[in-house]
Amino acid sequence: MTKPEEIFEIIEASRETGKIRKGVNETTKAVERGLAKLVVVAEDVTPPEIVMHLQPLCDEKKITLVKVPTKSELGRAAGLQVPTVSVAVLDAGEAKAKLNSIVK
Repeated sequence: MTKPEEIFEIIEASRETGKIRKGVNETTKAVERGLAKLVVVAEDVTPPEIVMHLQPLCDEKKITLVKVPTKSELGRAAGLQVPTVSVAVLDAGEAKAKLNSIVK
């Protein structure tokens, strides 16, 4: 199991040197278009129905989905001042090796 810290490091590096999408709508679009390499969802989402569609969608597109404990930490890693329920990594940039070790 991957530690949340490792996931946040990938998101931060991807934000700075690659490409990410923030929020459930942007994440959903990235997955549907097959652009996402990794999808990260917060576990403290209420109501959980907001993100329930992402797991089957990621399974269908063969995209790895991982969960992190809180949306506030996820928002911080994504460079936001506010919490976010999901992030899609499109291009890992300098974190490509770390991303590949999770996605494998």
